[in-house]
Amino acid sequence: MGSRRILILCAFLGLLAAGCPKGHDHYEAARKAEDLQDYDTALQYYQKALATDPQNADYRIKYNQMRFEAGAYHIKKGQDLREKGDLQGAAAEFQHAATIDPGSPVAVQELRNTVDQINDLARKQDEAAAGPNNTVESDLAAGPPELKPLSDAPVSLKMVNDVKVIFDTIAKQAGINVIYDPDFPARRVSVELNNVTLQQALDIVSMQSKTFWKPVTENIIFVAQDTTQKHKDYDEQMVETFYLSNTVQSQDLTEIANGLRQVLNLTKVQQLNSQNAIIVRDTPDKLAIARRLLKDIDKAKPEVVIQVEVLSASLDRLRDLGVLPGQTASIAFTPPGTTVTPGTSGSGSSTGSNSTTTGAPLKGFSFSAGDFTITLPGATANFVLTDTASKIIQNPEIRSIDGQPAKLNIGSRVPIATGSFQAGVGVGTTSVNPLVNTQFTYIDVGVNVNITPRIHPNHEVSLKVALEVSQVTSFQTIGGIQQPVIGQNKIEHDIRLREGEASILGGLFSKTDSKTVNGWPGLAQIPLMKYLFSENKTDRQENDILIVLIPRIVRLPDWTRADLRPISSGVEQNITVRRQSEIRTPGTQAPAQPAPAQPQPAPLPPPGAAQPQAANPQAAASGQNARLRFDPQALTLATGQTATLGVAVDNVNDLYSIPMMLQYDPAVISVEDIQHGTFLSSGNQEIAIVQGGDKSKGQIMIAATRQPNTPGVSGSGTLLGIVVRAVGAGASNISIVQVNAKDSQQKPLPLITTEASIQVKPQ
Repeated sequence: MGSRRILILCAFLGLLAAGCPKGHDHYEAARKAEDLQDYDTALQYYQKALATDPQNADYRIKYNQMRFEAGAYHIKKGQDLREKGDLQGAAAEFQHAATIDPGSPVAVQELRNTVDQINDLARKQDEAAAGPNNTVESDLAAGPPELKPLSDAPVSLKMVNDVKVIFDTIAKQAGINVIYDPDFPARRVSVELNNVTLQQALDIVSMQSKTFWKPVTENIIFVAQDTTQKHKDYDEQMVETFYLSNTVQSQDLTEIANGLRQVLNLTKVQQLNSQNAIIVRDTPDKLAIARRLLKDIDKAKPEVVIQVEVLSASLDRLRDLGVLPGQTASIAFTPPGTTVTPGTSGSGSSTGSNSTTTGAPLKGFSFSAGDFTITLPGATANFVLTDTASKIIQNPEIRSIDGQPAKLNIGSRVPIATGSFQAGVGVGTTSVNPLVNTQFTYIDVGVNVNITPRIHPNHEVSLKVALEVSQVTSFQTIGGIQQPVIGQNKIEHDIRLREGEASILGGLFSKTDSKTVNGWPGLAQIPLMKYLFSENKTDRQENDILIVLIPRIVRLPDWTRADLRPISSGVEQNITVRRQSEIRTPGTQAPAQPAPAQPQPAPLPPPGAAQPQAANPQAAASGQNARLRFDPQALTLATGQTATLGVAVDNVNDLYSIPMMLQYDPAVISVEDIQHGTFLSSGNQEIAIVQGGDKSKGQIMIAATRQPNTPGVSGSGTLLGIVVRAVGAGASNISIVQVNAKDSQQKPLPLITTEASIQVKPQ
């Protein structure tokens, strides 16, 4: 008997295990990890659950959603690291996001931008190490042929003479030759040049004499009058084909070609729709600008995925109870002499009855109860309970390109009669039955979503939304045609949301209660008796609709700093580009200065004070004896009192960012606020200060960073002001236990740290 029970228990447990879906434990573990926002762990468990049951639609949907969430999490983490200046860490996060969700263009885009920044930073470091004479020039400034003089020495010249003599004098200093146009006129000009480059000297003389010059070879230049005809005669032209990668329609290609014509005055532009390319023939300078413009505008359009959640719930409850008695009675008089015979049809079958009245004599007239017919009312008993509940849950996703409308229709197409035509056809006395031709149109009934997004670079999305939830509620006969009656809830408006922000577009709740009593007056109001003499009908209808939109950006506008950097394009009549070296002043060697005495630590300046300068430039330049210190180094407070403790730096060179960790006794003091110093801001620039850590353990992380694309700061001064409050009596040291200072090239700066002592006395 016992073995039989064990066998039955095992069979029951086997059936229970077989009834549980595969991967249920992994799925529940993934849900718990998702609630804790541990997206990587949740993704692993969802992947395991899907591997155990690949046909489970819930597992597959959650796995794909978690891939998106985990990728977005690592993208956000990479963006935060990049803002802090950790480009390598940011690139690793973007690479991880691209591995998790290979279909995420944002991860690939952000990784490419970060790698470009790393390469730019490495290029700048190589240029700085190579020196000013080996600086790599921008591609925009390159154009054949290129002048290469024998001497790069600065030009200093002051003379009043014929322009040819001035050109020849400058050319001899640089070791180049000059040839002139045969129509070149003689003109006397006055020139005064002081420490300028060869390029600048030639440009200044050309500007004063209304001429232009161009290199013929690496050591020969040609000079002619600056007229439109001379430019047509001597300006070299090039042909280049630009293949575009992100235009879809021929209209986009036409718009780009027209833009180049208007901006650069191009006359020889041909677009090839079949190759998605543009051919341009013009001067090298115009081609260089056209190349830069096409690089800036040939970008993939941003894209967004919009999650639409629609919940429509309706409830209809009908209660019809009671006995409905008849409410009418009739009496009929049948006088004597009236006979009733059954009626017959032509075939002999009975079809009814016929009454024949022979009349009632006046003499001896009498009647009885048999001469009357009374029809008494009947009764109907109703016991009807009807409950109807419906719930519609739609959770579609729409992916759309920036500025392009996206439509989603879920439901049915219902025909609606829009008109009819009726015409009779007759020939003489013969007529033909008229024909009726009815036209129908179909309308979409269900969930209809029309959204036009506009994606902004700051991770915000503007949406033009038209959302409709409709259903067929009843039918009505109009003109002999049964037409549907459609109930709808429609919303149309413009909104702007942050990425991941949920917006409830409409929450409509309607409730209708109706109660009907039908019965005999008086008896219908008597308790308990009313159910025998009346019908009680109760009808309750509820309808609730909730619509939620959540935008998720999958591709951002791919704008880089190079795209936003302007370039010089010359004058109106002569569009040209120039190298950066052409507008710089030739560098000179600064004279050596004697080293002054070691500077004293500077106190914390008041707010708005001028930035202190380095007292020892050579010590700062060498980076020796650079240190962090507190000012003052000893402080005495009473319980509850607050004071500002300055963090100063001495003899630092090219300081750009400085993350640090402070350690103190939380039972004695607490850090209330972090104030800006004046050293990193240089008196007129805002600096970014980020703080974190666990103050309950006496640890606080502080990171101060200058604005991007700005050089570092050298010298001595106050970095931060730390507002401390005395919590309890005792003594505490506040020390810098970790510091990771970096210069503008993201190289570490060694710093010597000190500590301060704070004594708290009871009140």
